[in-house]
Amino acid sequence: MVAARRSVACDPRYGDRSSLLWSLYDSPLTRAELCRRTGLGAATVNSAVTGLLREGVVTESAAAPAAGDGRPGLLRITPGHRHVVGVDVARDRVRVELFDLALTPRGKADYPLRSGRQDPGLVVRHVLAGLRTVLEAAAVPRPEVIGLAVATAAGPPPDSSGPAAPAAGPVAARARADGQHASLLRRLLSAGSGLPVFLDERHHALGRAEMWRGAGRGARHAVLARIDTTVEALVLTRGPHPARTGAGSRGSRWGHTTVRPDGRRCRCGARGCLEAYLGAEAVLERYRQARRGRPVRGEDAEAAFAAMITAADASAAARRVVDEATAHLGTGLAHLVAQFNPERVILGGWAGARLGAHRLPALREAVAAEALRRPSARTGIALCRFGADAVPLAPPSSRSNTSSPRVPGGRCP
Repeated sequence: MVAARRSVACDPRYGDRSSLLWSLYDSPLTRAELCRRTGLGAATVNSAVTGLLREGVVTESAAAPAAGDGRPGLLRITPGHRHVVGVDVARDRVRVELFDLALTPRGKADYPLRSGRQDPGLVVRHVLAGLRTVLEAAAVPRPEVIGLAVATAAGPPPDSSGPAAPAAGPVAARARADGQHASLLRRLLSAGSGLPVFLDERHHALGRAEMWRGAGRGARHAVLARIDTTVEALVLTRGPHPARTGAGSRGSRWGHTTVRPDGRRCRCGARGCLEAYLGAEAVLERYRQARRGRPVRGEDAEAAFAAMITAADASAAARRVVDEATAHLGTGLAHLVAQFNPERVILGGWAGARLGAHRLPALREAVAAEALRRPSARTGIALCRFGADAVPLAPPSSRSNTSSPRVPGGRCP
């Protein structure tokens, strides 16, 4: 039985189906267009499409052409065939969202998390309560849900298939704690929901959402620069699972590259890290110093950062701090362009998005001035498109599932 199930899970036909479905998520296509988009032969496409039509996963327009994109033979995903649930476990809240297969939001539930109370048990209770809420509100039976995609700061547990990377001290302890937290979260959610659970890191999910349907759409490769309380970068490639940072990696430690030897002390213990000059908390501390110790208004760091950006139009102190942060960001982005030569750099995270929206022309000029001429001329810099819905919207990563990830109508390797 186990061998039979594994042979089905690895059947190449399901890989073909997966490729077709990913293409149709981008836009409705004809069979001929699917052949060109996926590189599959006509016989393979016709066979896979026949099965998907029979199961109701996709629909095909009638022979008589209609206006707009209703031309004959146009294939599209059937929105109500199944549903998916995305969960974003952030530092201050848990968000649960229900989507149909066309990724139309069908319901949302938010639960605040008090500082210091992000234990797995509490998170699981919120997720399961949110799952019940969104399904009942949309009148969607649980068997119609393909799975539960959960993004957390901890992400999936470390891959046990290879040797562990050496680490020491607080960093190693945090990594072990994150892995244990993620493993427990997955087990509890799987048992409580009865659904397949896909677990991944929040910045990986953000990268996939932007590459798939956001600011990275149409690019073959991009780099997501995410800035909030931390500073990280993620290399993205076009495809079903576009987040790429290397085998077993949790993301590029771009924020811990040295920009000033013997500079400010970073939270990692080193000196002169980019995060010590560009992380939201570090920038806000500089702003407090510029204000001679006066506190910055705002109920949290995000609100305080937004207030500082707004004040930069009228306050010389705020403008100096924002100018300094912009200069460091420009230098950091130039390094990313030189190292990865991407088609596009996507600036995200709540601090990065606000700073970018306020200083995007200056950032582009800084990158053009500091990066090599040829790579920078081919690289576009764009702001992330999605806000709070980006993480729940992202497609689950295959490496984050407990088994082969399912697609409507079957499995894919």
